[in-house]
Amino acid sequence: MARHARKKQKVSQETSKSQPLGTTDPLTDDALKDDEERRLESMLFGTKFVPRDKDTVEDDKNPPQYAGNVLNNLLDSDLFFVDDGAVAPDFEQNEDQADVEARDSDAESSSSSTSRIQPPSNPLLNSRKPPAWIDPSDPPSVSLATSRLRKLRDAPTEETLSGREYEARLRRQYERINPEPAWAAKARIEKREEIGDGAGVADLLTSTSGILGRRSKVHLKAGLVELERLRDANLDAQASGSGPVRVVAFHPSERVPVLCVGSTDRRVRLFNIDGHTNPLLQTLHVPSLPLTSQSSVAFHPLGSSLLLTGPRPFFYTHDLQTGTTTRHARGLWGTTFNTINDVPASRKRGRKGDDRGSGNGSGEGMEVTAFSPGMGEILAVAGRGGYVHLVDWKSGAGQVVGSLKCGGGGGGVRSLWWSSAQQLAVLSGDAEVYLWDVGERRCVRRWKDEGGFRGAGRVMVGSSGAADGSGFLAVGSNTGFVNVYGADSFASSPSANLPTPKPLKSIANLTTTISSIQFNHDAQLMAVASQEKKDAMRLIHTPSLTSFANWPTSGTPLGHVTAVDFSAQSEYLAIGNTRGRVLLYHLKDYGV
Repeated sequence: MARHARKKQKVSQETSKSQPLGTTDPLTDDALKDDEERRLESMLFGTKFVPRDKDTVEDDKNPPQYAGNVLNNLLDSDLFFVDDGAVAPDFEQNEDQADVEARDSDAESSSSSTSRIQPPSNPLLNSRKPPAWIDPSDPPSVSLATSRLRKLRDAPTEETLSGREYEARLRRQYERINPEPAWAAKARIEKREEIGDGAGVADLLTSTSGILGRRSKVHLKAGLVELERLRDANLDAQASGSGPVRVVAFHPSERVPVLCVGSTDRRVRLFNIDGHTNPLLQTLHVPSLPLTSQSSVAFHPLGSSLLLTGPRPFFYTHDLQTGTTTRHARGLWGTTFNTINDVPASRKRGRKGDDRGSGNGSGEGMEVTAFSPGMGEILAVAGRGGYVHLVDWKSGAGQVVGSLKCGGGGGGVRSLWWSSAQQLAVLSGDAEVYLWDVGERRCVRRWKDEGGFRGAGRVMVGSSGAADGSGFLAVGSNTGFVNVYGADSFASSPSANLPTPKPLKSIANLTTTISSIQFNHDAQLMAVASQEKKDAMRLIHTPSLTSFANWPTSGTPLGHVTAVDFSAQSEYLAIGNTRGRVLLYHLKDYGV
């Protein structure tokens, strides 16, 4: 079969002919198409829809790329002219007038059209860095024409806002409708003051404290407490068989990390608490003075000496600077007490010549004592028959200068606490609290603990240095309840008859007799313990008056807790028990 010759493609004469310059086909010229025609082409042929305005803008941005298309739209008369050498007389005037009209038209178009895209500015000239990312869903401008957004206008002529300005106006409107609560404003001010404290050069130059030693305020949260167990504080002395721990007391100064531990072997040991080895510094042996209560060994508020007391009419003082121990055999009333032997005074009750309740102090012990805050000028000593003796400690003579009588019940004095340098709070065994004006020797207030009865009062501890400027007073009973009162419980008014205070909360975590209560330095923590039951101790968050859920646990080796104390800035918590151990814990919230 013969092959046909290849057919030649017919070329239209109309297309092969060269078209004159300036005459273009309207079907193929995109510049002459409107947006509707462009949209139909994109739907039929699947091409990308490019609006006419955007195409014009792109042409302005990239003139070299589309220069050919622009020239194709020009006529021959626009491209060529005959130069005959004659200059039109009004050429310069027409040119100037055209420039003015062009500037006016540009200004009018820029003011009337808000959607016209401005040419990009030089980023080197911008003082602010360009954003790293722009959300395409955010509108570049928001119209305020709707009735819902008219309230955001600052002036009646405002019609549109930028995205950032729109967000700022919305925030301002929300804060106007929902004002900031008082507690949030107070917290922000405190935080600002906390950051600003000590930051200035003047404060730094006028202070003698270390820069690294500056501490910020700690605000504990309820529920969980962060603490870490360290090596036992008295590990170096546990092998000596010291017996149960009776006293645990930290030095009052935060610069002296010394812990005092008193045990039933009638020895007082001083340890240097560093959190690692806790070496033993010194041991004091007082064979004639048994240590029976947590107040048997107390630091002077100035931290210069130790006071050792017990169920004896005499006492010891130990000077920490010289290391000398002095026995005051004449006691507080200037007598030698030669007839008093080593038998506790409580066993001598009922004997002939006991003079019980007379208040003269013959044969009385000094088991419960308390120094006045500040300079420690007065020492309060609980006596028999409800008497409280005031000892002049400032002069150094150590003699009684006055006595206070608290009721006539047989409960005696259980606890002493100084709410101020001139006011002393006394808890009797009948669960009654007496507030005394020491300067006037007058009882200014008296009230009974809620739920208390005769013989129920056991221990009372207060704190007037709470973080929020208030104070607390805690009273423990033999039923295991701890009533926590506010600052109104130790407020006094000589002229007004104040009502009986109501407890903020009754803590019932323990079921046996309360033996120890202790606040930390800012009254955000309160330790409550009972010696009669094993592991009977709780750590209370005082702002919320709730116990921490994560400590102590069933695996915490507390034992029978006999004494509890916090360090000067609450970095450490020391717990003594009947096994002769002093457990040491580090509170991470307060740090070191």
